[in-house]
Amino acid sequence: MDKRKLNWITWTVLALAMVIVALILGGNLNRTAHITLPPSDLPKDSAAGDSGASDLLTVVEIAPETVQSAISSLSRPVNYGRNMTIEYLWEGGGGKHELYTIVRGAWTRVDRGLPDGNTRISVTNGQETYIWYGYDSDAEVTILPAGEFSADIEQSIPTYEDILNLPVEEIILADYRPLDVLTCIYVETAADEAGYSTRYWVSVENGLLVQAERLLGEEVVYRMTSLYVDQTEYDASRFTLPDGTVLLEEDTAEPMEPIH
Repeated sequence: MDKRKLNWITWTVLALAMVIVALILGGNLNRTAHITLPPSDLPKDSAAGDSGASDLLTVVEIAPETVQSAISSLSRPVNYGRNMTIEYLWEGGGGKHELYTIVRGAWTRVDRGLPDGNTRISVTNGQETYIWYGYDSDAEVTILPAGEFSADIEQSIPTYEDILNLPVEEIILADYRPLDVLTCIYVETAADEAGYSTRYWVSVENGLLVQAERLLGEEVVYRMTSLYVDQTEYDASRFTLPDGTVLLEEDTAEPMEPIH
């Protein structure tokens, strides 16, 4: 074969190989970023799972400088329910109450157990908040402008904005770590002037804050825990006032906005 023809074929093959490599790399770089665990921490059978889903996963290195970007890329489920335990602790004692939260689109319902055995129920859509006590049909309902009554405040939990608005220099530790059966993004803040610091655990599976602790020095004074999430689409009956007024029509549920 003519030497010049051989060289031409060789360079053609090399050029095609370079184009293929460039396309592969370009496809990887343009994929949507999602949060997942480092490969060494993934379950052993994950590699044999859905290859289509794995193509969308990008490993994110978690550190104080990057954790806010990682958390801001997560989104909460549109519909879910979960039990939540809130503890207030002090020297020699403490108090605890249980909440059950139901979210559907923009609506959040919180049933909060009270020390006297009664239940405080609140339903909010970010514009109006409805509050009543107990499950009797004649319970008196108070209607307030939502204002500061956000869904997170109604649940007595920190907000994601608390993490995202932290000055980076106040974040002293951030990494991936297990919590029960979950894997979480963990964030810990430095103590403020009063000596308080905060720890956050955000689930990488569902994007929800599943545990938070407030510390004074080395002592925990507040703890919120909610490990199990039921991603059910609850019907409109859960967003109905005692007199039968339906706040959420089945065909008007709006999706909840992402965290960011």
